[in-house]
Amino acid sequence: MTTTVERARFRIGIDLGGTKIEGVALGRDGSIPIRLRVPTPRDDYRGTLEAIANLVGRIEQGLGEAATVGIGMPGAISPASGLVKNANSVWLNGQPLAQDLEARLGRPVRLANDANCFALSEASDGAAAACPCVFGVIVGTGTGGGVVVNGGVLTGPNAIAGEWGHNALPWPEDGERPGPGCYCGRCGCIETFLSGPGMAADHLRATGEALDAAAIAARAAAGDERAEATLQRYERRMARALASIVNVLDPDAIVLGGGMSNIARLYTNVPRLWGAYVFSDRVDTRLLPPLHGDSSGVRGAAWLWP
Repeated sequence: MTTTVERARFRIGIDLGGTKIEGVALGRDGSIPIRLRVPTPRDDYRGTLEAIANLVGRIEQGLGEAATVGIGMPGAISPASGLVKNANSVWLNGQPLAQDLEARLGRPVRLANDANCFALSEASDGAAAACPCVFGVIVGTGTGGGVVVNGGVLTGPNAIAGEWGHNALPWPEDGERPGPGCYCGRCGCIETFLSGPGMAADHLRATGEALDAAAIAARAAAGDERAEATLQRYERRMARALASIVNVLDPDAIVLGGGMSNIARLYTNVPRLWGAYVFSDRVDTRLLPPLHGDSSGVRGAAWLWP
């Protein structure tokens, strides 16, 4: 019997964010004929379900046919309970999101962490399309990661594969111990150093200036010495953090996503630094900017279906 997956000409991808929900129809050739966005009903679980269902309905109405549905989400579905865990969109935590969406849409739905979706997009038809092993990094408001091996997302028995942001910053230097407090309850997590707010907080501690990450990068490019010092600290920290990934996973490519991925000098300076921490005589892993940019998450959600 031919399944819905085999018949579908399009895949729908949904990116469930904290402030917006984006949906696309992805064609077999990688084209996106339909893209829609709606505000996320914050702190409203039932409202979030309805917003996703309505978005899928509008996309299928535009297509004139049914499609598979994949959803990128903050946090993960716990293998133990089937409920959402670790989501910074806290109204999702403890909820049977997968079951409720399948009941609402009347079909199977595939869900994955948003960082996993980013990694899958870039490994499928993005910057790392020819690579057997890819580590995708999200460095924006938070810090997350996803692993794709031979075209498939590595999830793990605890559904936390790639969650490097809540490991401690490796090889800490003076002034980095115990490190800033993290919302997870620990101190010194990679996220507290490498997220956009982490860079801004580091600059504030060092200079007393309240600037966001984009302004710091712009000032560094214009020759501001204090901003340059902040950016150099950031590069050393990213090099150490990614070196630990190379030592464990040895990926062919690491692709950066999120707002911090727009800092072009990272792709030259970080690989120049990480060799001192990688347990090898040479590092052939490539650090790459995303091909699909902000669209990678929603594209990767669509790619959850074969």
